[in-house]
Amino acid sequence: MLEDKDAALHALRHSLAHIMAAAVRQLRPDARLAFGPPVEYGFYYDFDFGETPIGENDLKQIEQGMRAIIKKREPFVREDKPCDEALRYLEEQGELYKLEYARELIEEGKAANGTLSFYTSGDFTDMCEGPHLEHTGQVPKNCFKLDRISGSYWRGDEKRPMLTRIYGLAFASGAELKEYLAMRKLAMERDHRKLGDELDLFIQDSEVGVGLPLWMPNGTVLRDELEKWAREVEFLAGYQRVTTPSVTRKELYLRSGHVPYYEDSMYPSMPIDEHDEYYLRPMCCPHHHKIYAARLRSYRDLPLRLCEYGDVFRYEKHGSLSGLLRVRAMCMNDAHIYCTPEQVASEFRNVVAMYQMYYGHLRMGNFRVRLSLHDKNSAKFVDRYEEWERSESIVREVLDGLDIKYEEESGEAAFYGPKVDIQVKNLMGREETVSTCQLDFMMPDRFDLTYVDADGERKRPFILHRAPLSTHERMISFLIELYGGAFPTWMAPVQVCLVPVNPAMLDYASETKDMLHTAFFRVEVDNSAESFNKKIRNAITRKIPNIWILGEKEKEAQAVTWRRYAEKEQQVVSRHAALNMLTTMRAQRLMDNFADVALPDC
Repeated sequence: MLEDKDAALHALRHSLAHIMAAAVRQLRPDARLAFGPPVEYGFYYDFDFGETPIGENDLKQIEQGMRAIIKKREPFVREDKPCDEALRYLEEQGELYKLEYARELIEEGKAANGTLSFYTSGDFTDMCEGPHLEHTGQVPKNCFKLDRISGSYWRGDEKRPMLTRIYGLAFASGAELKEYLAMRKLAMERDHRKLGDELDLFIQDSEVGVGLPLWMPNGTVLRDELEKWAREVEFLAGYQRVTTPSVTRKELYLRSGHVPYYEDSMYPSMPIDEHDEYYLRPMCCPHHHKIYAARLRSYRDLPLRLCEYGDVFRYEKHGSLSGLLRVRAMCMNDAHIYCTPEQVASEFRNVVAMYQMYYGHLRMGNFRVRLSLHDKNSAKFVDRYEEWERSESIVREVLDGLDIKYEEESGEAAFYGPKVDIQVKNLMGREETVSTCQLDFMMPDRFDLTYVDADGERKRPFILHRAPLSTHERMISFLIELYGGAFPTWMAPVQVCLVPVNPAMLDYASETKDMLHTAFFRVEVDNSAESFNKKIRNAITRKIPNIWILGEKEKEAQAVTWRRYAEKEQQVVSRHAALNMLTTMRAQRLMDNFADVALPDC
């Protein structure tokens, strides 16, 4: 086996794709081969089965065929065929897809030494660049599993033939496969699309359009609570709120550079009258720059921090849309800080500290910091080398000074400056950018932004773009999956469920509900005809953080029996003290959806 772990896993998965194709050929000799690469978590192979496709029920038989091939310990033998011979062989075998690809490799000069490589194991031969294991017997026991079947167009072109893609999972050991399957099961249970439906948070409607979520009342509570928190944090940090339109003239985006740099990700323009074109905005930046430019600014006015929860629209490709994680309409926790060169480092530090506060409080500890840099060989970035170097150095020094571990990645910067990306992993380990902080040296020039310094001279400010809570859509998708839909009291759509033990307690429940409602708590009374135990189970299924049980003893004592979602133990608390506890939990935004958070003393 290869010594390098990643290379060994790559070879294993590539070999299993070859073995699967051989097993498919045993079952269906007329199947034509397309591509069969290793991928994240396993492998796949595309086949053309003609008029008689296979189904999920055939996977078990294919898997049995693979295990039989593995037991034979068949060697993988490589042969480099001259190009003419390779083309002749593929044509004779009727491998039309491989033949097309082989011709393409030859025409593009990618046939090394004028040859194409083929691997044979047993009586099965496939054009393939490798690498493979030495023999099939090196496949670890129980390390793979055929997973599912899907359709796939040849070369990803919907005008080309539709093929059948068979996916397989593969890991270095059976134990790793078992661990992955357990994690995937948990991830499926916590999938934000599934929980979003079960908890009545949001919907998608085909008449409204793909990637355009509709927030239900429960989901809107989550948005409102996050935004309320951000407003308080930003107020204390010296931000000023602004409100700007979601549509603007093309001229603004020509000036900002979004047209042409970002136009592919924008909705098409809307012709208005004869001469005007308007766009739905993909971000709030140019509007905020206009607000800055509307007044003469002094160095005494800086830093000027403008913030807005703004609706933005991006034309994501249909295939990339995914629940709330990737949408076409979103609401962003946007802000722009205009500052002097001397203030850049301290403002950047403050922004990073704000990120750390948010992510620490929300217990989103599994994240990576990426310093995204420009690539001087790419036309995507503005050609101002010295300013790129200077701004990247500032961000690097800030991260180093805060002792934050980060990784640098070239080519991932915004077109106008370097940025810090917060990369969060989901339950399956897949990484997504949740939020960013960008240092902009270009827009002040484009918008002629200035301030008057202490000597009376006009200077250009720097701009920090930041969105620590990302968009409502993306942040909430992560929180749903992180918490499994069980939100803390301050965020929860229903904060308290009152469960009377019998109909005689409905008056006490109604009185208690009025007390909570008057104090601006979201509360429900379960006055259904269900049994007491079923009412408790229903509240738990809905992941309501607090269940208050109301019986005769509680009524006499003017108390409640309090049961928390995150705790098995329940306790009797006076109604007055319970209200005070809830008020403290809300005010402090306690993360009481975790078992290690106790009720406050009141």
